[in-house]
Amino acid sequence: MAAALPGPRRCQGSGAGAGVVGERESACGSLDGMTSAGDPDLAISVRGLRKSYQGKPAVDGIDLQVSHGEVFSLLGPNGAGKTTTVEILEGFRRRDGGEVSVLGADPRHADSEWRARIGIVLQSTGEFEELSVAEVVRHFATYYPRADDPDAVVERVGLSEKRGARAKTLSGGQRRRLDVALSIIGRPELLFLDEPTTGFDPQARRDFWDLVSGLTAGGTTILLTTHYLHEAEALADRVAVINHGRIIDVGAPATLGGRDKEPAAVRWHCDDGPQEIRADNPTQVVTELAARHDGDIPGLTVTRPTLEDVYLAMIGDGAAAGVTGDEEEA
Repeated sequence: MAAALPGPRRCQGSGAGAGVVGERESACGSLDGMTSAGDPDLAISVRGLRKSYQGKPAVDGIDLQVSHGEVFSLLGPNGAGKTTTVEILEGFRRRDGGEVSVLGADPRHADSEWRARIGIVLQSTGEFEELSVAEVVRHFATYYPRADDPDAVVERVGLSEKRGARAKTLSGGQRRRLDVALSIIGRPELLFLDEPTTGFDPQARRDFWDLVSGLTAGGTTILLTTHYLHEAEALADRVAVINHGRIIDVGAPATLGGRDKEPAAVRWHCDDGPQEIRADNPTQVVTELAARHDGDIPGLTVTRPTLEDVYLAMIGDGAAAGVTGDEEEA
């Protein structure tokens, strides 16, 4: 089960107040000579971000901007640099170079007030199994200066009927809803979602999308990392494709990589078997086919390249440069 970030990050200590449980490197300490790329109109601003492991670049000069209230998705294969980038933005990992501003502050020097403004849903942790849903949410509420009402949050994430159930008895989808409850109990301005629907069945995934849509309607900015391209297409205002530590392209899902300008594939059936034509003006082709077939075109479909088509073309063989050690992504 994932946990939200409860209060200030600590270098030492134990318990929920000591920080997020999971595979996160402490960002305590500082690096000199680095500045923040602050912009009041942006929730996240990144310029020239760099991070290497054992001399191999995991993040290689990334520039990124996310506006307030936007849902922004990072797409990329395993080892592409997504997790490292997000951990730097969350303040959990030190960068080697570049400028970073998140909600107007450098995450490396962020204080407890800044941390109370963000929410984090990690991929997985394993705490609080013996506590009830209501107990866990109430416990986390104590870490925030302006926490939301725990009962209202439990209801908002759809767990009212499981309020008294122990966390260990929840299904995968219910656990993820609890994860989100913990991440939003502090009324975050910015929410980090890391592979939020991994292992979900189709209905649970769509229910979670509805929950995220409700958060964005309330003005929450969301940074989403996901391997599900249809999830990014359903939720994100913009997506960025990252591979080998570099941003390949950024744009709306419908226009990424110029997919909206690519020729459409018009397919139909005739006596000679399946037919296909690539056309810049598919309407004209369909009109001509309709006249030829007296208005009823057998097996007609008109499609343009999907987000998956564009994504796979961008990342090539789909394998990022081998990054081991700290850069691990499920």
